[in-house]
Amino acid sequence: MKTLIIGGAGFIGSCVTWMLAETGRDVCVLDRLPHPTRKLPPKATYISGDLKDRAFLHTVLTDASEVIDLAYSTVPKTSFDDPVDDILSNLPPGVILLQEAARVNLEKIVFISSGGAVYGKAERLPIDELHPTNPISPYGITKLTMEKYVGMFKLFTGLPAVIARPGNAYGEEQAAFTGQGFIATALHSIVQAKKVDVFGRHGTIRDYLHVSDIARGIIAIIEHGDAGQIYNIGSGIGRNNIDVLDSIRPLASTRGLDIQINFLPERAFDVPANVLSSQKLYSVSGWQPKIAFEEGIQRVWDSILSNQTNRRL
Repeated sequence: MKTLIIGGAGFIGSCVTWMLAETGRDVCVLDRLPHPTRKLPPKATYISGDLKDRAFLHTVLTDASEVIDLAYSTVPKTSFDDPVDDILSNLPPGVILLQEAARVNLEKIVFISSGGAVYGKAERLPIDELHPTNPISPYGITKLTMEKYVGMFKLFTGLPAVIARPGNAYGEEQAAFTGQGFIATALHSIVQAKKVDVFGRHGTIRDYLHVSDIARGIIAIIEHGDAGQIYNIGSGIGRNNIDVLDSIRPLASTRGLDIQINFLPERAFDVPANVLSSQKLYSVSGWQPKIAFEEGIQRVWDSILSNQTNRRL
């Protein structure tokens, strides 16, 4: 079994890559960058190339049995800053991938969408896969557009495609100050004695999952998900930004650190609340989160402090 992971050197992708390699699969990572930015399994193959190059993409796909597409060039904030770039940098390579994938004999292809951005403002919580999709950011609109293309290719070409809608990933190697990833940015801000930006009185409510749980969810979908279906990956538990900071506070106090908050106005593109039901995925695979939130926060905190110590040595 050869699995092609597009964007497999990213934060979530690298975790998926390591887990799939441990299953005995022949794993190949495809990315735009000439070299991976994260450590990958020794036996994993890394290929750099233009994701809009049809001939190149077809050659890589021909040798694969499974494909996981994690590649995306924007986040909600950057998409709001430049909606046209959000369209041009994501939709053309995404559709080209589907066209070329339909020409080869794949067993399954999983498109990683968004568990928050595509649903928009929640009518009910937790959100299941039948909830209306009314995105309020360009990022959510292009993610949903790609989902519609995935559905079209499944209908007209028989492409064995599945859609994953994950919650908010956090973990030890998540980059801070990128416009995405409140937990990483908050922890790094506290350690660096910077103020933590919170938009609104309590911030947004999100379904936070340790990256390893999200990676296991993606693998559960590629192994057990049915073509043409959509699966949420979430915990069913929502926490706002102040809840997260309250969980961090005991860790900060042991180091004599204060949590300083910079309250800012709410942003129009932020979905107020997103909490996902994963009952559908659980019913087909038995997947559920393994890492409790407090344990995950402790792991990220320890990792940040360890890295700081190592840099000083």
